[in-house]
Formats: sequence, C-alpha cells, structure tokens
Amino acid sequence: MSEPIQRIIETNGIRLNIAEHGDGPLVLLCHGFPESWYSWRHQLGALAAAGFRAVAPDMRGYGKSDRPEAIDQYTLFHLVGDMVGLLDAIEAPTSVIVGHDWGAVVAWYAALLRPDRFHAVIGLSVPFRPRGNARPTSLMPRTADSQFYQLYFQQPGVAEAELERDPRATLRAMLYAASGDASAGSTTAGAGISMVPHGRGLLQGVEAPPNLPHWLSERDLDFYTGEFRRTGFAGGLNWYRNIDRNWELMAPFAGARIKVPALYIAGDRDLVIAFPGMDQLLANLRNFVPQIRDTLVLPGCGHWTQQERPDKVSAAMIEFLRSLPNRN
Repeated sequence: MSEPIQRIIETNGIRLNIAEHGDGPLVLLCHGFPESWYSWRHQLGALAAAGFRAVAPDMRGYGKSDRPEAIDQYTLFHLVGDMVGLLDAIEAPTSVIVGHDWGAVVAWYAALLRPDRFHAVIGLSVPFRPRGNARPTSLMPRTADSQFYQLYFQQPGVAEAELERDPRATLRAMLYAASGDASAGSTTAGAGISMVPHGRGLLQGVEAPPNLPHWLSERDLDFYTGEFRRTGFAGGLNWYRNIDRNWELMAPFAGARIKVPALYIAGDRDLVIAFPGMDQLLANLRNFVPQIRDTLVLPGCGHWTQQERPDKVSAAMIEFLRSLPNRN
C-alpha cells in the first residue's frame, strides 16, 4: 500500500503538518510526548485498508508544525482548537478522534467540549481525568530527594538543556525505559523515569537498552532523532507547563461528562497506570464517560501503546469504528 501523504494546513492561527491516508469516514490521530505523526505509522495504513480516512498531525510544537514561543500558547483550548480547525481545513464536518499520551488528553477534551464535531473518542494510555479540586502540580509526588518528572519539566530551559544534549540518546533511553520491554519482570514499566532526583536529570539512572526493542527499528529512531534535533523539545515540554493553567481554564466544565461512544486502551506495564489515584479513576471511568464501550488492557505492553502492539491496537480501533453509525 502507498505511503501517507503529508501537507501543511492552516488552522487556529498556525500551520500544522498532517499525514493522511485512505478514503472514508475520518479518524483523527493525536500523538503525545515525545513523538510525532510518525507514532501512528502502523495505524495509518491499517485504517486506510479498512476503509477509513486517517489523518495524523504533527501536533502544535512538534515536527513540521508551528512552534509558538509563548508558553501560554499551549493550553488545552489551543490544542482542541487546532483539531477543530483541522476539520475545517480539510472540510470534514465530524470525526472520530483518537489520542495517545498527551494526545489522549486532547482527544478526551475535544469529545467533551465539541461532541458535535467529534462523535466518538479512543484514548490510549491516558484515561479521561475529570477536573479535581486542587491545582494538579500541588498533588504531584515529591520527596526530600526527588520530584515527579512533570514537576521537573516546569522550569523553562532545564529539561531542554538535558534532553537536547544528545537527542538520539535521549529518545533511545526514553522510548525504551517507558516500554513494556524495560526491566522485564517488574510490575511497572518506566518506574525509573517517574521520579527525578534533585540536582540530577530525567535520564540519570534510566535503564539503557542493550538493543532496541522489536517494535522500534533504527530507521524509526532515525526519524524521531531527526525531528527533535531540528525542533528541540521546548514545544512538547510547554504542554506540561500549562497543566495548572488548564485546571484554571476548565473550571466552567467541572463535573461535565463525555457523552459520546468511547474506547480506552492501555498496556498493563504502562507507567501511567501506576500514577497516584489511577486505580480508582479507572475503576470509576464509566461515571465520567458513560458510553465507554470497553477498557482493553494489553499484557506486557508499556506506555507506547500503538507502537508496541500495533496489530492489536489497530484491530481494536477498527472494531470500535465499525460499531459506530456511519458518518462521513
């Protein structure tokens, strides 16, 4: 089958690069950190072969898409707005929206805020988390010796300096450490990168891969390395720097529920599953997403869901999509 076609579109005051493949009902694929449209390389072809039009953008701050300098240009309202504008740019009235990691947060909130445009949602790794009663960073783990990695990301320039020192080594370590292949036999993948020792970096003490896992080739790593060597990591890190701002902005939607059909997929060795309170959230997810059809847990899979288990993820997505009323 042919390769995805890439082009630049105008949306929400910026330019986004999109990769698209196939014809039929639209499926919009939103990637996370630190990735790009390329993280959906397997699903683009599978969805096209199944009769869908798959579109995967480089999200704001990534790849060939624009990277605004101001940190406050990366709120959830900007990110969801980009996806609404994307639909307008390609003249699509509605879409199913799919997201992984931070892209899952965008997908869940797109379905919450604009169910008229996003009539179903699939979240990978990160479930829908309703707005809590306190600023998220105030609840993140910290000790006398270390802090949660998302707190480490808050200070502009600090994480950039570490991650950009050697982008290939950074990506090789991060992609392996958060995968289901790391620390075989441990209960949770990625434990080594959840907490960052004070005065040290994210990658200090992270398990180095002896060889790349089967799902990540040298060619794949070359692609990611080329993108982040050119763009740096600031764009993606700025998403984390809006966590508290998002909490403030979402106050009008506290208690709102996602009312479109939904599917959640995660690996049983994903570090996200071990986040504080996640067990209770997953057990009560139907209270916040009443039309969730299924929660699919993939044995031995870590954080990079659609890359580590491409066939299972694609098959689950297609089964869910075919169960929906046909919309063009």
